[in-house]
Amino acid sequence: MAEIAFRNVSKRYGDTLAVDDASFTVEDNEFFCFFGPPLSGKSTIMRLILGLETPDSGEVLIGGRVVNAVSPAARNVAMVFQNLALFPHMTARENVAFPLVERKVPATQIERRLADVAEALHITHILHKSPAHLSGGERQRVAIARALVRDPAAYLMDDPISALDARLREETRVELKRIQRELGKTLIYVTHDQEEAMSVADRMAILEAGAIRQIGAPAEIYDRPASTYVARLLGSPVMNVLRSVRGSGVLEAAEGTIRLPDTATPADATEIGVRPEDLKVAPWMDGSSGRPARVFEVEPLGGTTVVTLAAGETRLRALMRGQPAIAPDALVSLSCDANKIHFFSQGGGALR
Repeated sequence: MAEIAFRNVSKRYGDTLAVDDASFTVEDNEFFCFFGPPLSGKSTIMRLILGLETPDSGEVLIGGRVVNAVSPAARNVAMVFQNLALFPHMTARENVAFPLVERKVPATQIERRLADVAEALHITHILHKSPAHLSGGERQRVAIARALVRDPAAYLMDDPISALDARLREETRVELKRIQRELGKTLIYVTHDQEEAMSVADRMAILEAGAIRQIGAPAEIYDRPASTYVARLLGSPVMNVLRSVRGSGVLEAAEGTIRLPDTATPADATEIGVRPEDLKVAPWMDGSSGRPARVFEVEPLGGTTVVTLAAGETRLRALMRGQPAIAPDALVSLSCDANKIHFFSQGGGALR
């Protein structure tokens, strides 16, 4: 069993609080992702799990056992570091096989495991090379293979595919998800790439300045963000978060270009959130609801088009299907299904 849990764990470096009273449980056989901007505490959490750092307070548990005082070697977790940490004097084959050789696994078993993981990560043809003769992406895949070839209680991966090109990154994350599912192992994954986090994770934790702001399935967090911070962190383009003002029977946002019936909104809402894909844009006509917005910029992306809109000093973005006939400086009306709108309080917390 490889359930991993934190119970009120904090870690400080001088005046910097790297992990702030963190509590969570990663279930056995779960693909769990920590997501957040740089310096949000992701890598520190990984180092605390691995045993390279000791918490200032709280407990780290692996398989239900408190491991605060247990050495990294005795925790039986495999780690892929962001800096890879390959042995420069060994070939790729020797690097991948090293954890098994150290554990005196029989040679035939080493060859079988090495062949399986090399094929899955497309590195069979480079096993004879040394790290100095590999590209950054190849070195990254060798480091991943070195972790996967083991049979640990859990795998930890700190931004392991950032050096790969876009096509190979997409292919590798699909392979990692497949391998994790087939191995039936717990995998904890750190990334600052939202697309990567949402595509691989069973559940994910959103971090801010060492604190966990929300935990849940990616779709759940995307559809029901707990705060404006979380709402702005997920989505491309990001959610439009707009100051709202109450009028006579309506709630207005974006300089009055978006209007909602007052009865459909929480009484203490001071901001609304609208995903770009939920914002409807139509040509302005006399009698349209609200005030007109002006098209500021149009970015065709093939299957979709990103439209930046100006409402007074406010800028907001809409994601439209296809390549609509819309041009800069055109006047448009904006609307959104009330069920798709997110409401936030003055402190930034979600209201529903």
